[in-house]
Order: sequence, then C-alpha cells, then structure tokens
Amino acid sequence: MPVHPALVAILRDLIEEAGLEPGDLLFPGEKGGLPAGSVFRRVWRKARKAVLTEHEYSSPVGKRAYDLRHTCLTTWLNNGIPPAQVAARAGSSVPVLLATYTRCITGQLTELQGRIEEPQRLPTVPAAVKGPSKNFGRFSGKPAAESRSKPAPAGLTLSPPGAVPALRKLPRRVR
Repeated sequence: MPVHPALVAILRDLIEEAGLEPGDLLFPGEKGGLPAGSVFRRVWRKARKAVLTEHEYSSPVGKRAYDLRHTCLTTWLNNGIPPAQVAARAGSSVPVLLATYTRCITGQLTELQGRIEEPQRLPTVPAAVKGPSKNFGRFSGKPAAESRSKPAPAGLTLSPPGAVPALRKLPRRVR
C-alpha cells in the first residue's frame, strides 16, 4: 500500500533518529521481535482515545487499525479516483473493490449526472416567432391561409393529416 509523502518524511526522520538499518524494526516487541497483537490493539485504543471526540471514539470509526485501509480506499473512490487505480494501489482486483466499496461511494451524484448529460446536451432553440411565418409559402407551395386546417362539419370528426384510421373491432368467434 503506498504511503502518503508526508508520512514517509516522518518515518524517515524516525528511522534516521533511531539509527535503524534495513531489516531493523521501528517498533520492536519486548524480546526484539514483532510486538504482540494485544500490544497493537492497546496502543491503537489509546491513540483513538487521545485524538477522537467521545462520540467518535464510541462509534466504529477506526475501531481497528485495518479500518484505516477501508477509510483510505473509500476516500479515494469518493474523490473520483478511477476504480482501476484504487484497486492497483490496494493490491486488489476491480471486481472485489467494487463489491466491497460500491455502497460507500457518496457525494458524486450531481457531478456524475452532469457528466452523463453534458455530451447529450441539445443546442438552445430560439423561442417560436409569433404570427405567420415569412418562409411558409416557400416550403409548402401554398399560401398560409390555404394550408390551415378547416373546421370539421357538424357531427363529423376529421383525423389529422397522416393519422392512421382506427380499425373496426371484429366480433369474437365462438367455437
């Protein structure tokens, strides 16, 4: 997992200050090996207590050190980092990453909706001009007055031009 450059600088200073060589442990256990898991958990609880509010401390926020990985990956996804890049940095596959974190992605709906709609945006069309069109006769071949639809005779309804007449319903055959 890549480490933030600011944290790398802090760790390098600690390593130099302690005079550590490659293979040395920065935080060795009591007998020189790795510290026990219970030591990690105890130190983690104390660190959370020191930096979080009481409400945050009692919540699941960073309950385990491993939760920081989830927080990091969720933050990257929520900031629009492509899933393929996040998965590569996390040492995971895209399907596993998305199966785990899709429900955690928030706050992008407005921006994404704009990105979806923008390429399909239609040009603005000027408002229709009121009154008879100056070009009407050029396109229809008739003066505007002759092209207007005539009122239907009393009791009859006319279909608009190009409309398909309704089919008459045939009676059902009984066997």
